[in-house]
Amino acid sequence: MIEIVDAKFITSAPNIGAAPETDEQNEVVFMARSNVGKSSLLNALTNHKGLAKVSSTPGKTRLINYFDVTFIDRETSDKSIAKFVDLPGFGYAKVSKSIKYDWERNLTDYISQREQIKLFIHLIDCRHPDLDIDTSVSEFLFDNCRENQYILQIFTKVDKLNQKEQNALRKKFPNAMMVSSSKKRGMQKAIKVIHDILHEDNLEQEEIDD
Repeated sequence: MIEIVDAKFITSAPNIGAAPETDEQNEVVFMARSNVGKSSLLNALTNHKGLAKVSSTPGKTRLINYFDVTFIDRETSDKSIAKFVDLPGFGYAKVSKSIKYDWERNLTDYISQREQIKLFIHLIDCRHPDLDIDTSVSEFLFDNCRENQYILQIFTKVDKLNQKEQNALRKKFPNAMMVSSSKKRGMQKAIKVIHDILHEDNLEQEEIDD
């Protein structure tokens, strides 16, 4: 069983130029439209209520926030540290055009240029799975993702759907995950998937074994 046993805030950066310097490819980037539940998911995954600030004003956060997260494999007692990266929410229009332009340019630069990123996690509100902005972000990720990087779609707030709606969503997006931060649903599976992708050699061996 894989668990997250520690998580702490490290620093914030306005753009890629101010990002922490490291040679490791151990960054897990969380990205979503504003108000999709990104902060709530980060807090639920790390079991840390105040790790990521949940703002009542969508689009308020414009900094890239970094957290050191410690995983432990309970079977082997092995520990490993990764960086969770909380990107500002995209697609929120109630800011000036100049701020919005700089903001989106910084996010684009970060996603396309930051070589330390191992995993992109694109969060989507399960009640609105087909918004143009999410489709555009998915296309941008696939166009810019390197061979040694991964993309994971996670649908949030799945507790808001009935079983029929959940089944339809799974059929349409068979490679995506579904979670509910408020119900702590899907957290353990998400933690294991993130851990296994960060430890790519183990992931490849598991695929061979399967």
